[in-house]
Amino acid sequence: MRELIGSCPAKSFSAVCLYLQWIEEPTLLVKRFEYANVFHTFTDWYSGYVASRVTGLPSRPHVVFVDGHCRTQLEETWKALFSSIRYAKNFSGPVCFRHAIMSPLGYETAWFKGLTEDIACEGASAPELWQHPDDKKTARLSEFGEMIRGAFGIPVHRQRIEKQASGLNILFVRHEDYLPHPRHGGKVESRLSNEQEVFDALKCWVSNHKECKINLVNRLFAHMSMKEQVRAIQDASVIIGAHGAGLMHIVSALPKTVVLEIISSQYRRPHFALIAQWKGLEYHAISLAGLYASPSVVIDNLSRILRTLGC
Repeated sequence: MRELIGSCPAKSFSAVCLYLQWIEEPTLLVKRFEYANVFHTFTDWYSGYVASRVTGLPSRPHVVFVDGHCRTQLEETWKALFSSIRYAKNFSGPVCFRHAIMSPLGYETAWFKGLTEDIACEGASAPELWQHPDDKKTARLSEFGEMIRGAFGIPVHRQRIEKQASGLNILFVRHEDYLPHPRHGGKVESRLSNEQEVFDALKCWVSNHKECKINLVNRLFAHMSMKEQVRAIQDASVIIGAHGAGLMHIVSALPKTVVLEIISSQYRRPHFALIAQWKGLEYHAISLAGLYASPSVVIDNLSRILRTLGC
């Protein structure tokens, strides 16, 4: 990025671009790294959102990918979040931008900085911070989640989850082992070796829970549209899942949602604990000695959470 800026001459580009194609609308120039990975793509979406806010854009910008990657199923969300998507590699000739914004690189976002640096910040709503400014609180992630919900036509003004006659929804986020793209050099590894056993135990326990009605919702996000994924998150009172990209959706969770993460010994990373903190969500974790989770331990943790919700 520094080399690209440094290569730009100080003189006006007007004469150079006189007979070339102009793009008048504000445009984000995005370089993707892990282009088919949900976690890393979320950081790209967040960078685009923050860049739009910091530069004071009145509407969602257009996006031009300046990398050489191909299309993925995640393009559905790129198109929903931004005004348009184009690939620089498909331009037939030189293009001049009236207002170009270089989006922060994925590994330079607060999400990644928080893994190695102490960012003492708590989540809050924008109205709260307007009334009571506090430089130790942020509404950025909450607003980003509202942007995602709004992009798919899901109401953004619902502020809390009420216990309804239909019961509380407990969302069990399933993980599917996969290679994110053909050039991936790693190997497929499980995040939770007995995921089905844990789910079956929870299902049995919920069916015998007498204090209140509970709906255990089983979702494998890899086989759902993004809109369906976001709606499932919004309808959940408690979200349970093994450490994995599916938990990135907690950025769209409503206030008062509780997150219970199951962390194997191979994936002790603070990603979702930090995101929950910066969202202002209640967060709990079960740290495993290996890849196996005791169903009874998961049930005990969930039972304690439900008691705090009056169930």
